[in-house]
Amino acid sequence: MHLALLIYGSLDTISGGYLYDRKLVEFLRAQGDTVEIISLPWRNYVAHLTDNFSPALSRRLKDFRGDLLIQDELNHPSLFLLNRRLKRKTKYEILSIVHHLRASEQHPAGIMPLYRAVERAYLRPLTGFVFNSGTTRRAVEALTGQKAARSVVALPAGDRLPISLGDEPIRQRALLPGPLRLLFVGNVIPRKGLHTVLAALGAVDFEWTLQVVGDLRVASGYVRGLQREVAQKGWEQRVHFWGRVEDADLFRIAAECQVLVMPSCYEGFGIAYLEGMGLGLPALGTTAGGAGEIITDGVDGFLIPPGDAGALADRLRVWHQDRGRLVAMSLAARQRYAVHPSWAGSMGQVRDFLTCLL
Repeated sequence: MHLALLIYGSLDTISGGYLYDRKLVEFLRAQGDTVEIISLPWRNYVAHLTDNFSPALSRRLKDFRGDLLIQDELNHPSLFLLNRRLKRKTKYEILSIVHHLRASEQHPAGIMPLYRAVERAYLRPLTGFVFNSGTTRRAVEALTGQKAARSVVALPAGDRLPISLGDEPIRQRALLPGPLRLLFVGNVIPRKGLHTVLAALGAVDFEWTLQVVGDLRVASGYVRGLQREVAQKGWEQRVHFWGRVEDADLFRIAAECQVLVMPSCYEGFGIAYLEGMGLGLPALGTTAGGAGEIITDGVDGFLIPPGDAGALADRLRVWHQDRGRLVAMSLAARQRYAVHPSWAGSMGQVRDFLTCLL
């Protein structure tokens, strides 16, 4: 097959969505397929809307002579009108990889009608979809008001990190006395909910530590506010902001923690939960979005309402006070990871689907 993948910025961008795209490109190329990367510059939302009227972008996409044009749905502001013209003037099929919708996120109420209208206009004419979860598929069908008949749900995997912890080290780690050792992994942006974690930690009366791993530059103002809060509360020795780290360092940091906390207001799937489970870390997510496709509440983690710091504090108390339950949930998390598809299996599903479109 000859395909093109359209993205914003670099394929090496650090996020779950870009990891998925990167794994797909690697898999397709390993099967002998040709995959071109078409990159649009990162700009603000309004500037992206103007891409629909760019003669240079229009020519670039019209000149593509491959079989399929795959677009990361993140690019929908730049394509919601342009795609309609392409469908009339090109022979290739256009489909989208949908990680999660902007319309599913929390934004000021006044702007949401525009976001929904633009995203709906992008999604409706597409030939097919690759979804990262059943939750994302249902969100698209609800927004468009139509069934995504030509589509595949191919789950992200968690086998990127070198998993080497057995049951006994996981059990011993959970039983370690002292502070509850928490891990937060993800770009430090408001949607990921680190502020909710800090609010919950301010309400508990036991010792804890928190390792924060993820890009600190995406929402620098938000991060500075969190760092000020940590300093004002005298938590500098308890909260460590690592920033972006290499995979080997992430493994080392995570292996020393006991639980993963990422109470995002919305996740289309949540690769970080799964990767943490591979290390025997029970995960705390929210009831919004796709976290519930990974976490079974009370078994291998907890699900709380988004933004509910009180509920988060209650779950942390359970883990701290009942180490036997923490052991059971840690082992259940590892078992949940073990039955999940691999990257190779999921990307094979996508390739089979793409082949059927030709």
